[in-house]
Amino acid sequence: MSASTEYVPPAVWTWTKESGGHFANINRPISGPTHEKALPVGRHPLQLYSLATPNGVKVTVLLEELLALGRRDAEYDAWLIRIGDGDQFGSGFVEVNPNSKIPALVDRSGATPVRVFESGAILLYLAEKFGAFVPTEPAKRAECLSWLFWQMGSAPYLGGGFGHFYAYAPSKMEYPIDRFAMEVKRQLDVLDKRLANSTYIAGDEYTIADIAIFPWYGGLANGWLYNAAEFLSVHEYKHVRRWADMIGARPAVQRGRMVNRTFGEPSSQLHERHDASDFDTRTQDKIAVEK
Repeated sequence: MSASTEYVPPAVWTWTKESGGHFANINRPISGPTHEKALPVGRHPLQLYSLATPNGVKVTVLLEELLALGRRDAEYDAWLIRIGDGDQFGSGFVEVNPNSKIPALVDRSGATPVRVFESGAILLYLAEKFGAFVPTEPAKRAECLSWLFWQMGSAPYLGGGFGHFYAYAPSKMEYPIDRFAMEVKRQLDVLDKRLANSTYIAGDEYTIADIAIFPWYGGLANGWLYNAAEFLSVHEYKHVRRWADMIGARPAVQRGRMVNRTFGEPSSQLHERHDASDFDTRTQDKIAVEK
């Protein structure tokens, strides 16, 4: 980059214009609501407000897995939050998640509603509430939680780092793409070496660690994120690919990926989910009406 075009940061940064790129209209340096809008409440104790991004998919997959175990008390209403339209800045959503990010959960099963935000916190809350998908033996539990928090700390480099500059930034820039591609490949190597000696991420049982990591790194391995599989040579990570294929074949995972989905093939979308029968009654006519 020549000296004449090099960016020189000001002494004090101020927000004077949109940042540009795919999500410019929802990016701002302040928090809080932009408008009054109450959240809808359905008939189930668990109320999820989300979108089928990788972070949103984590929660719907876990809920569908709990239902597959026969936990009928895990029935839930999944309400669509269209982040491109700024739904996450409505007053009702901000009350549930002051950080204005999806997913957000309200558990109304007790005398006082419990709000839970941040996808990893929601996974742990539900796993502990229902006593499933998180080990109780101390060493296995520590391994599971270590990988869960590995995902929470690592995925921003994949999404906000690599994904943003590779797929969403207003122009391609060599330095950030190279920097974050290198880090994502390092993370894939971490996972590949782990999965060379382990059936699942945390050991020999399927846990919330797999559920958290799959939508991001399994999605990358399966070519679902950023059209970057070839660029990152994901075929090199054969153990990640084996694991991603195994997790992706689970019926509950396939159902969870559909919930709150507004993109891709119409047959893969279930904009809202209020009952298990919604998967069977999903039609393109319903989708067309919602649009």
